[in-house]
Amino acid sequence: MKKISVIFILPDLETGGAERIVTTIANHLSRDRFEPKILLLRKQGGYLNFLNEDVEIIDINTERIRHSLKPILAEIYRRKPDIVFSGYGEVNAYLSLFIKLFPRTKFIARETNVVTKHVTRKEIKFFYNFYNNYHRIIAQSDDMMKDLIKNFRIKSDKIVKINNPVDFDFIEDKMASSQKPENFKYNYKNVVAIGNLSPRKGFDNLLKVFSRLKNENILLHILGDGKDREMLHQMKDFLGLKNVIFHGRQENPYEFLKYADLFVLSSRYEGFPNVLLEAGACGTYSLANNCPGGINEIIQNTINGEISDIEDHERFSQEILRILHQNYDKEVIKSSIKSRFSKNMIMDKYEKVLLDLVK
Repeated sequence: MKKISVIFILPDLETGGAERIVTTIANHLSRDRFEPKILLLRKQGGYLNFLNEDVEIIDINTERIRHSLKPILAEIYRRKPDIVFSGYGEVNAYLSLFIKLFPRTKFIARETNVVTKHVTRKEIKFFYNFYNNYHRIIAQSDDMMKDLIKNFRIKSDKIVKINNPVDFDFIEDKMASSQKPENFKYNYKNVVAIGNLSPRKGFDNLLKVFSRLKNENILLHILGDGKDREMLHQMKDFLGLKNVIFHGRQENPYEFLKYADLFVLSSRYEGFPNVLLEAGACGTYSLANNCPGGINEIIQNTINGEISDIEDHERFSQEILRILHQNYDKEVIKSSIKSRFSKNMIMDKYEKVLLDLVK
């Protein structure tokens, strides 16, 4: 039986959510049925180390997404894959205009965010007029699916909702070799937040929350890097937050999650946050901002976490204090995630979408 050739498209394999998911899918697709390749605009990023050796990398060596379209189309024309799977919003948008040029190839777009919240540039929004050219669009959450149908007139029969998979084997392997971070003080509670230092992640709100907890024995550990780094460091100094530590990007964030007393998601919007899933997979209780992006599909109230409004800084700070004075069963938290988002369950859904397209 001829294997189904699938080309996944990403800008790079830096350690972000979309990159993690595409790496997981490419690694775990059935090799009896599929032949996965990953086309990268630039061959760089931490997830290169986790990609299986039999996944071919196509490197088009292009810095900017807008300059990548011609070499992407050339590779599709040359290789004639059965399926092109674009896994990054901006690339998805540009590519939608050219799908009709390849009548024998099926195209899938996997959205990464609630589009109306995330896409602000008019020139990119224009391309969403051609989004119905895709044969399938994968939305990760109900919020994302409703947004595409309501605001971009995407046909509902083109959209498939598939939540993100959690690779428990990978995470447990990482946790097994983890040591307690040296910045975790013994007589302090340690709260962890992870994400790109950008406005959408809401770390400015989180610092305002922690300005109300200055006199408590609580440390906030923020993992990640980004364009707001300098502003957030200045804000930390201005608010006098000596108990807030910026750790930058970490190769193994699971050692922080494993030993954390609480994980906080402060985002203004999400797609379907992997880090919230992974906190639960590490057995860590979460407090998440009530924002669009599938938060209420992940959080089972008082089982693996809670949802509150971070814009109410005082109340959110009191929620943190209350949660830190309680105990939660790590195994119950893990099973809450595993029973709904385990890798095998989600991979079955992805394989079904791919197989149905080429029938």
